[in-house]
Formats: sequence, C-alpha cells, structure tokens
Amino acid sequence: MPVPLQITFRNIAPSEAVESAIREKVERLSRFHDHIMSCRVWVETPHRHHHKGQLFEVRVDITVPGGEILAMRNPDQGAAHADIYVALRDAFDAAKRQLQDRQRRVRGDVKPHPAPHHARVFRVFPADGYGFLRTLDEREIYFHRNSLVDADFEFLDVGTEVTYLEEQGENGPQAARVMLGKHAY
Repeated sequence: MPVPLQITFRNIAPSEAVESAIREKVERLSRFHDHIMSCRVWVETPHRHHHKGQLFEVRVDITVPGGEILAMRNPDQGAAHADIYVALRDAFDAAKRQLQDRQRRVRGDVKPHPAPHHARVFRVFPADGYGFLRTLDEREIYFHRNSLVDADFEFLDVGTEVTYLEEQGENGPQAARVMLGKHAY
C-alpha cells in the first residue's frame, strides 16, 4: 500500500523532478518499516542575505505506530546543500537510520547499557596493581589497575569515590571501567 505523502515547497517553485525523487525515496523508506502511516516532506530555501547561491533545507516527518520520526538537514550543515538532491539524500538517509534504530528497539535488538554503580576505594595494593572497592551495600569488589579510566593507579587513595561497571570475573564480581568521582558517568 502506498504511503500517504504530502510534499510542501517553501520559497521555491514546485518541481516535478524533485517531487519524483521524493516519491522514490519515500518508497525506499517503506522497505525499512512496513507500517509507515504518513510522510510529510518540506523543501525550502531559507532567506539568506549574505550567501551566494541557493541553499536548501529539507525536513522529513514520518508517522509510525507509537510515534513520529523527524529528520532535518539544514543549510548550516554544509555547503553541499546547495544541491537540492544532496539535501534530499542526506535528509532521507537520516530518516532511514532513525527508522532502522526504531525497528531495532522494538525488536529488542538494542543492547541495554548497564547502569554504573557507586563505591569507595577500600583497599589498594600498589605494588601488585589491584585493589578493592566497597559498595553502598557493603560488598567488596575487586578491580585491577587497567580498569581505571583517566586516572593514575599510583595516586589512588583509600576513600576516593568512584563509579564503575560490574562484571563477572574468574573469582567473582569485579569492577570494570572505574572512574574517579561520584558522577563520572
């Protein structure tokens, strides 16, 4: 079923060639998401008094079940948008990426990022290159000097607040990506 499409030209004369290119790009988008309810495309040339030539701004607004996707490409994002077809390509490429991202989230393909934990440095063994953190729930978590991000292990003090990501090591839980500071993530 064809996607309901609305094309609007502002400060520019309508063009059959541009409309045809837009229809073709909308048809390609429907391959990435089979439930597009509507698509609105605005092509305009903003008033620019200090620029030679004409720059094009393209906005693509797609309605899908559960939300909307808005992709815009402005003239400020590069002189290449002096070509209307380049501006169309960039805007529709951005819309395609957003549709693909939305599909991945809906399918559950997007890997959730673990939340960082807060702790304090509890013990440090500088000669051996490791230490332990004490978590808020009083657990001890092992960390290695290589787990520190943007910090020198030699200057690490007991009691320093850190944030870290926890992973399962060979001998139990261990800290990965340890960052100094309470709000490092």
